[in-house]
Amino acid sequence: MNQITLSALAILGGIFLAAQGSFNSTLGILLKNPLLASVVAFFSSTVFAIAFVLLSVRSFPTWVDLKQIPIYLWFTGGLFSVLGISLYYYTIPKLGISTMISLGLFGQLAFSTIAGHFGWLNLPMEPITIKRGLGLMIMMTGIILINIK
Repeated sequence: MNQITLSALAILGGIFLAAQGSFNSTLGILLKNPLLASVVAFFSSTVFAIAFVLLSVRSFPTWVDLKQIPIYLWFTGGLFSVLGISLYYYTIPKLGISTMISLGLFGQLAFSTIAGHFGWLNLPMEPITIKRGLGLMIMMTGIILINIK
């Protein structure tokens, strides 16, 4: 896939994340608990993920492959997903979706910039350059402007 297609897919992923946040925060209100909405969302996500795997994966990892995966990788991502998504469902009804998503993007930008600069979490290193820093400052200014009432 070329860079334009990958960028379009990333934008589409962001749209899906914003839309699911809206649907599931409403579900959390109706269930009177954002964690219950998270349980429902992750259960239905599991069902869809299994269906997509069955339709698309041609070769599965062997037992030897599975044993080489560090134990923390089986759980840490799921824990952060539950925490992050549940916080979305909790804050969207209180802040509004554009405020919550923009603040969430701020957190993602700040963390990803630092993590990329230092290569944390086995990520490819992406040094903070003047151009990248200027882009981040412009995006963060936009986030602040979105949230000024």
